[in-house]
Amino acid sequence: MSRDRMIRDLIGKVAVVTGGNAGLGYFAAEQLARRGARIVIATRNEAKANAAIQSLRREVDDIVPSSFVQLDLADLASVQRAANELSTLPSIDVLVANAGITEGTAGSVTAQGFESMFGTNHLGHFALVSRILPSLLTTLSSRIVHLGSISHRFYALETDRPESPEKFCSFRSYARSKLAVMTFAFELDRRLRAAGHDTRSIVAHPGFAVDELTPARPGVTPTAVPNAVAQKIFGAFAQGKDAGAWPIVHAATDEYLRGGEYVGPAGWQQLRGRARVTAAKAWARDPAVAARLWELSESLTDTSIRL
Repeated sequence: MSRDRMIRDLIGKVAVVTGGNAGLGYFAAEQLARRGARIVIATRNEAKANAAIQSLRREVDDIVPSSFVQLDLADLASVQRAANELSTLPSIDVLVANAGITEGTAGSVTAQGFESMFGTNHLGHFALVSRILPSLLTTLSSRIVHLGSISHRFYALETDRPESPEKFCSFRSYARSKLAVMTFAFELDRRLRAAGHDTRSIVAHPGFAVDELTPARPGVTPTAVPNAVAQKIFGAFAQGKDAGAWPIVHAATDEYLRGGEYVGPAGWQQLRGRARVTAAKAWARDPAVAARLWELSESLTDTSIRL
């Protein structure tokens, strides 16, 4: 079978990309736009979103008009407003739940007082998915692509023991927030299948994607000229954010995926390379942990997912 026949036709489809104004989100949006999707960039900053939209117009021939919805995942009130606006779209064929933060401090919290990385990366997207799920369920063969991370390998998820400020570790908090994203994503797909829905929930991760190896997009990518030495070093084991977006787009478009997969780079340690289905750690698929996380997330976000 040819590769073209394995790819979903996105002409006439709507793809919502959170954080689509920069980095992995932007390149996922660009690649989805090349396949005919109408892109909706959901992000905090309208000026940055408009710069990304201008870049899409320069890079993609015959692009379908793109649009912007204001979304701050660190504020559940903003999430609700964005969800209300997104729910007015004619369809949501793909939701790329990409936006998030990679660093934090012991005192960094969301608008509702949650630790910033867990609150933004997981709770914000949990609330968004819960509020736009009706639109996704009424769209034939819709997909939710959640952004995971290889960092989920290093820590178990503790839903009943919040990290105390004096023991805060930014990387550990990030890894656990991404593990929460993945645990929710896999459990969501299991419940979707059990309820007989054809909406698919899939996790993708970018490997080790760095700015130094990323092609320039004026107004979107960093303006500093990449250091040649850094490029050579990173080139041995990393990739650009354009390549880091390949697994995201694969998860959104590959017809062979049935839901519940974990997609990442095919190279050594999943750091770089073409996209393929790979294995997540078993604890990311623990149903008992997923049930506790689901209940906690509904309580903290004042939302409810019923399938």
